[in-house]
Amino acid sequence: CTLDSEVALRVGGDFFFDPQPGDSPVNLVLIAGGVGINPLFSILLHIADLHGYQEGKGNGLKLGTVKLYYSAKNTSELLFKKNILGLMNMFPGKITCCFHVTQQRSQICKELQPHVTGK
Repeated sequence: CTLDSEVALRVGGDFFFDPQPGDSPVNLVLIAGGVGINPLFSILLHIADLHGYQEGKGNGLKLGTVKLYYSAKNTSELLFKKNILGLMNMFPGKITCCFHVTQQRSQICKELQPHVTGK
């Protein structure tokens, strides 16, 4: 998003992401805290599947980018972090993530360091 961009927010409840061929590409920003990552991780996996499928087929599906912001007390409480890093590596520039930790007491592992902000 840029300054003055129009965005749509959805908090809680039933939600899904199901783009159809011919739809305009949509850039998603997913924001999660703690175990709230569960439904958003499912959406992220679905998007990764669509990216993989799109690369192999000319199906008319146009996908935008996904930026995940995910916060937890410390890196050990960041669920699915290795899977998320793997998705970023598989789809560079298409899927990105910024982890935020609020109470990290130990050193952050090198693999996560470029993607973690916080105290």
